[in-house]
Amino acid sequence: MTLRKLPEIKALSAPKGYSWDVPSDAMARWAAAPMAAAEEDATLSIYDVIGVDPWSGNGMTAKRVAGALRAIGQRDVTVKINSPGGDVFEGFAIYNELRQHKAKVTVEVMGIAASAAAYIAMAGDEIRMGLGSFMMVHNCWGMVIGNRNDLAEAQVTLEQIDNAQIDIFEARTGLARDAIMAFLDAETFFGARDAVANGFADSLMDAVAEAAAKAAIPQDILARRQVEAALARQGIGRKDRADMINAISGQRDAAAPAARDAGDLTAGLAQLLQSMRQ
Repeated sequence: MTLRKLPEIKALSAPKGYSWDVPSDAMARWAAAPMAAAEEDATLSIYDVIGVDPWSGNGMTAKRVAGALRAIGQRDVTVKINSPGGDVFEGFAIYNELRQHKAKVTVEVMGIAASAAAYIAMAGDEIRMGLGSFMMVHNCWGMVIGNRNDLAEAQVTLEQIDNAQIDIFEARTGLARDAIMAFLDAETFFGARDAVANGFADSLMDAVAEAAAKAAIPQDILARRQVEAALARQGIGRKDRADMINAISGQRDAAAPAARDAGDLTAGLAQLLQSMRQ
C-alpha cells in the first residue's frame, strides 16, 4: 500500500489567456540525453512534456496516467520519468493520480524531472535517481494576455500554484518552506546526489539496473529534440518552433503537424542543428 502521506492538490483553474511552455534550460537538458526503456508490466513511462502539446499532439496527460493505472490495478507500479515539464495544471492532476494509487509507487528519474515533472516525481513512495540525472524546481511561469484585471488574476493563480508545489516539496523533503522557496526562486537544478542530500530523492539507482533500463534514442528523434531546445532558448514559442521544424523537414501541412518525434533526419534539420551549435 502507499507508504507516504502527501497533500492532495485541489483543482486550480488556468487564468484567462494563459498558455504554457517548457523552460528552455530544462528542454535543452532533456534533449541532450533523452532515454527510453522497454515497456514492462506495472511500469508507467513519462518521457515527454506534461500536458498535450496542441501543435504536435504529444504529451503525457492525467487521463493517460489514470488509464495506465487502471490497467495496472492494485499492484506496485514503477514510474520512469524523463520530462522537461509542461502544463502545471495537468502536472498536479497526474501527481494526484499517482498519490491516490493503492499500492507502492516507485519513481525512477532516468534523465530529467523538471518543473511539473519534479512535483509529479514527489508522488513516489520511493524516488530513485539515475546516475547523471537531474531534477529541476522553479517558480511557476507562463504567458498571460489580457487587461490589468486578467493579469491581476493571473498573479493570484501563480502564487497559489507556487504554494501548492511548496506544500508538496515540504511534505516530501522535510525542508523548511523558506529553503524550498529559495530553491524555486533560483530555478535550481539538482544532480542525483544533491537531490538525495536535500530530500528530493531517496537513493541512487544501481548502475547495472540503470544501464539495463536505458536504450539509445534514434538519431533523428535526438536531432529534432535538440533543434527544438535550441529554438526555445532563442525565445521562440511552441507553435513557431513546430512550424519551423516541420517546414525544414518538408512537412508543411499546418492542419496535420508532425509529431515532435516523428520523421526521418533530413539534411536541412541536421544543417540547422549544426549552425546553432557554431
